[in-house]
Amino acid sequence: CIPKEYGGLGFSCAAHSAVLEKITTRSVVVCTYVMVPNSLGPAELLVHYGTTAQKDKYLNRLATGQDIPCFGLTEPQAGSDAGAIESEGILFKDEKGELKIKLNWNKRWITLAGIATLIGLAFKLKDPNNLLGTGKIDIGITCGLVAANLKGIDLSRRHDPLGLPFHNCPMTGKDVIVNAETCIIGGLKGAGQGWKMLIESLGAGRGISLPSQASSASKMAARVTSNHSIIRNQFGTSIKNFEGIQEALARITARTYYIDSLRQFVLDALNQNKKPAVVTAIAKYHATESGRDNMIDAMSILGGAGISLGPRNLLGIGYMGFPICITVEGANILTRTLMIFGQGALRSHPFAFKEINAIKNNKVKDFDNAIFGHFYHFVSNCCRLIILNLSR
Repeated sequence: CIPKEYGGLGFSCAAHSAVLEKITTRSVVVCTYVMVPNSLGPAELLVHYGTTAQKDKYLNRLATGQDIPCFGLTEPQAGSDAGAIESEGILFKDEKGELKIKLNWNKRWITLAGIATLIGLAFKLKDPNNLLGTGKIDIGITCGLVAANLKGIDLSRRHDPLGLPFHNCPMTGKDVIVNAETCIIGGLKGAGQGWKMLIESLGAGRGISLPSQASSASKMAARVTSNHSIIRNQFGTSIKNFEGIQEALARITARTYYIDSLRQFVLDALNQNKKPAVVTAIAKYHATESGRDNMIDAMSILGGAGISLGPRNLLGIGYMGFPICITVEGANILTRTLMIFGQGALRSHPFAFKEINAIKNNKVKDFDNAIFGHFYHFVSNCCRLIILNLSR
């Protein structure tokens, strides 16, 4: 959240989560409008990486709502694989000798893009004339800020996110010219640092916003279904007496406690300014999957009252919105494979991560120590397997 000195409320992660939980019980759509500007986007990136001039210029306007932000990351060919983005910015000097960037991008599924006044943009920065003095043409993924009213930007189209009425839009930019120092988050020193910024800042979405929505929706489902099961009578008795209903209510209750415990565990880490990328990915995956399971059970209990939309249907919109939670901030099916199993297994292995670090830093001695340790670890486990199997 934006600090008080820049006009924000300075909420802790726990307070941020509590606000989102309350709003979710009233409107999933409104929660999205609150969630996105306080998740991965211009404000979050500026607070952690922006220059003093950038913070002074934008943070107060974002805190008061004078600027509405969006963040352009995903593309037609780069969804969960954010590293595959094709948007690019080329450095050049104009006739006055000022360092500029010519941006071209084609983004998809960008929430709030249609009403945004300030665009956060992830793009690959290129320096063909070595204007930064690095000797490299491909500088790497960079995060920048672009005013939405610049020439060449098209925000006119809309997506339809499963019928939920929040702004989710494609956006394109054709030969958009911006000042390099003011555009790049962190100034010229932030050039090529976008991937680090994105991974560290994704914790706000994965660790706060989506688990909070899942927790709130699950609590709502538990309350609605338990009350409904008491007052709804079928076959001459309250449906709470049927074992099938009792089993579903028990599953909802257990998952809800589990989701809320997971939410609070992650919030504790984030409140200590830790940025556990794998842990927040795990939290997002399990919270949204369990939340969806709760909604499925809840809809089964509500029956016709759950599938007929209207002011008395408290869960229908939430049920329709859960596939969006499953998909955003990295689709769960790929998050499970790459973040949880991939990075999780790599970091928990006693030698694999050391080997990769040694290769990355070109340290032959460290690699030799790690690879021989890995070999010993493998042989030792094989021997233990044989001995324990024979001695059962």
